[in-house]
Amino acid sequence: MLRKNPSGHLPQVSAQAYIDPTAIICGRVIIGDYVYVGPYAVIRADEVNADGDMAPIVIGAHSNIQDGVVIHSKSGAAVTIGSYSSIAHRAIVHGPCRIDDRVFVGFNSVLFNCHLRSGCVVRYNAVVDGVTLPEQCYIPSTERVGADSDLSCYGQVDRDALQFSEEVAATNVDLVRGYQALRNEF
Repeated sequence: MLRKNPSGHLPQVSAQAYIDPTAIICGRVIIGDYVYVGPYAVIRADEVNADGDMAPIVIGAHSNIQDGVVIHSKSGAAVTIGSYSSIAHRAIVHGPCRIDDRVFVGFNSVLFNCHLRSGCVVRYNAVVDGVTLPEQCYIPSTERVGADSDLSCYGQVDRDALQFSEEVAATNVDLVRGYQALRNEF
């Protein structure tokens, strides 16, 4: 469901994207080409800052927002998700937040007030809060990473994790094409 926010902003969704009918996209949201938004995802840009304005939530081309993901922002802060990135089932991305290209965020993970640079992998049930992760940083499952964390303790994304991330992104682009073909059957 696409709907206005109280400020009157409507989502801008590429005709080449696929939004599941159970998903809710509200307000100042910009969704690029070949983006997949899965069942029961909520992407909501409706809070304003002290000046009464808000930055958009932007999801770059070929990215996927999987089942039950919540993307929201505090006080109109920006949320940007780059191209070819995957936000897996039931993850929460709460702005301010910046996710660059080719990032994988695992199931049930929580991101807040952070920047994940290109190629990062955050595995399931991890929390990333108040920190910038360097490119290709690998955060294992169940880790809590914050401003006080020693990022040198975390390794780089290995070949297996990179391959998995790329396969998830490609699979979801294929889903966009498949669901678009089904649109014509109803």
